Amino acid sequence: MRKNFDSFETTYNDNALDIELLKREVGQFFPFYDLKFDFKTAAFFCRIDEETLEEKFDTLRRSLSEKGYIPMLRYEKGEHIIYVIKKVKKKEKPVWINIFLLIAVIITTIITGSILHIGYFDIWSLSNPMEILTPVNLYFGAIYFALPLMSILIIHEMGHYFISKKHGVATSLPFFLPIPPILPSFNIGTFGALISSRDPMPNKKALFDIGIAGPLAGFIVAIPVTAIGIFTAEIVPMTPLDQIPQGEAVFGSSFLIELLARGILDIPNGFTIDMNPILFAGWVGLLITSINLLPAGQLDGGHIFRAVLGEKQKYAGWIAIAIMIFTGWWFFAFIIIFAMGLMHPPPLNDDTDLDLRRKLLFIIAIAMLILCFIPYPIYVGS
Repeated sequence: MRKNFDSFETTYNDNALDIELLKREVGQFFPFYDLKFDFKTAAFFCRIDEETLEEKFDTLRRSLSEKGYIPMLRYEKGEHIIYVIKKVKKKEKPVWINIFLLIAVIITTIITGSILHIGYFDIWSLSNPMEILTPVNLYFGAIYFALPLMSILIIHEMGHYFISKKHGVATSLPFFLPIPPILPSFNIGTFGALISSRDPMPNKKALFDIGIAGPLAGFIVAIPVTAIGIFTAEIVPMTPLDQIPQGEAVFGSSFLIELLARGILDIPNGFTIDMNPILFAGWVGLLITSINLLPAGQLDGGHIFRAVLGEKQKYAGWIAIAIMIFTGWWFFAFIIIFAMGLMHPPPLNDDTDLDLRRKLLFIIAIAMLILCFIPYPIYVGS
């Protein structure tokens, strides 16, 4: 019995808050007039100087983070309260996993590009699948598809990574998600990539900057890729949807692609542009940008809209879901609702507002979403 009690006492001491430490840490930045605490949480009722709030809170956050704690600033019933909890220790995955997945995605996108260079969108359409592995097809698959697509994806993810580091938010390197080109009619060689944040978002500015950095960086790369793809594309007669051969894919267009096509090519009525590997890479890059900018859950758009709109972000999420349900995105809408959720958690400091520059960037993010969104991405002949 004594042994069990000792074990409980050790666990309690390891998990209990060091109240004296927290009083010193919080008190040197924010004078508090009341303190309430239990086993898991300490609540400091503070006097706040709005002019120095952001700088002081960020300094407090970094200091407490080194000591294993997380502060959260909230304004409740006319009082500013700083809640402090224990920081959950997350086991970091070794870097070799990131490297392995990156190599795997490079391979799957090159193979996909090889199939595209041959003139098909899936491996099942080839009479001789070994054609994929010929040096010429692999070379052109790498240059015309894998390189431009991976450039967009890598720049997108590194935008998140470096801005996270700038704001002192611990984050992982990108985890790229490979998929072999085994799907019928449509393959891109990857499910994209994700970055795992090991720290909560410190404030609205960091939340906004980290959210917009990826889509904005990827968008800047995707525009010239798409333009080159359009410039090198062939103009072909347009086939009515009801006459598309079985298994053949027709890809939807966005406002941006239409604007670029009209500015670069002279396309007669009844004609369209044939999708080549470079244009397909740009098309995928713009598609990924629009998906990430949707104002829901932990998507980049969820970050951006939560930073600007606060709790009203959920209404933007519902509007986006309604639009997706009545277009070609209904399946992804249900994935967001049931797997990701619409609500985005608040940052640690949910009190300070955004500056004018970020509000203008918010308008640019909305414009990017509208320009890149493809209501009906793909139609496969039946």
